[in-house]
Amino acid sequence: MFESFLLLILGTENLSIQSMGSSPQEGYILYQSVLAFFMSFIFVLICQPLFINWFKNHHFGQPIRDDGPKTHAVKQGTPTMGGLVLVAAVTLSCLFFADFSNIYVWAVLGITIGYGAIGFYDDFLKVRDKSSKGISARFKFSTQIGLATILVSSLVYFGPEQATIVYVPFVKNLYFDLSYFYIPFAVLVIVGASNAVNLTDGLDGLVAGPMITVCFAYGIFCYVAGHAKIAEYLHVLPISGAGDLCIFAAALLAAGIGFLWFNSYPAQVFMGDVGALAIGGAFGMLSVIVKQELILIVAGGVFVVEAMSVIIQVFYFKYTGGKRFFRMAPIHHHFELKGMSEPKIIVRAWIISFILAVLSIASLKFR
Repeated sequence: MFESFLLLILGTENLSIQSMGSSPQEGYILYQSVLAFFMSFIFVLICQPLFINWFKNHHFGQPIRDDGPKTHAVKQGTPTMGGLVLVAAVTLSCLFFADFSNIYVWAVLGITIGYGAIGFYDDFLKVRDKSSKGISARFKFSTQIGLATILVSSLVYFGPEQATIVYVPFVKNLYFDLSYFYIPFAVLVIVGASNAVNLTDGLDGLVAGPMITVCFAYGIFCYVAGHAKIAEYLHVLPISGAGDLCIFAAALLAAGIGFLWFNSYPAQVFMGDVGALAIGGAFGMLSVIVKQELILIVAGGVFVVEAMSVIIQVFYFKYTGGKRFFRMAPIHHHFELKGMSEPKIIVRAWIISFILAVLSIASLKFR
């Protein structure tokens, strides 16, 4: 059934289901992915309200930046660190259904839990002391870079010979072998994705919506890369074991849907750095494993624009002696200050993210 769906959306009309050579292993992966999806979703639906009530009872809440939009004052005290439940749901689902003899499963879970731990420490400091700015930027970046370097180096060492190749999306048979430069490139992708998602987390549901579409796109990429026949037909590098990451992608997608139930406007809980850093790191690692690093710029376009708006604002402010390019960065605050309502900004970001996810998946056929 899923393979028929792939044939339809990718336009692989010349490739029959029989020629794709379905195997019991592939059917097993799809079955496990469905189970992981529902387990993750139900876990979040059950545990997130308990988490919210516990935070309220202990008077732990999100501190609101003083220089932010005035409309955000009502968000003061909203429970934060809800991403902890999300990470727990994905981890538990993978423990039940993923294949832990697969190094790719270890890598993507390692980056998710590791970056989640960094975010948890940052959130904890802010919640414990309302005047605290959390961990320093130097400590955050150094730990992110260190963990990513270890995991990427392991993937390059134990992975396929083509592990250092970077494919150019939308173009057939165009790729570059970065050799020793691949590790810093991949680390940049992972760390950049993690912090881009974190910067986007400023409005109710603004991260959760695009998170769902990116998860879906990369779930497709994982399945295609792990299926030798489809990969060959679409000129994608076949990666043995990549199909197992469909289970992780399904669990993360379901957790995102469950979290959005409580994070949609007006939010009952915020994701916090524990969720945002973990999700972004997971996206970066998935893109590295399935050799779809550059298409992440498209699939995660909403996150990229948010991060770029901050970079532009900082450089413009520095080199113009204090002038601002945007009224406020990240760019979602710019739109707020121009009078656009928060729900409209959020829904439009979801629409854009959906279109970009479809375009990303379509890039497979363009090759």
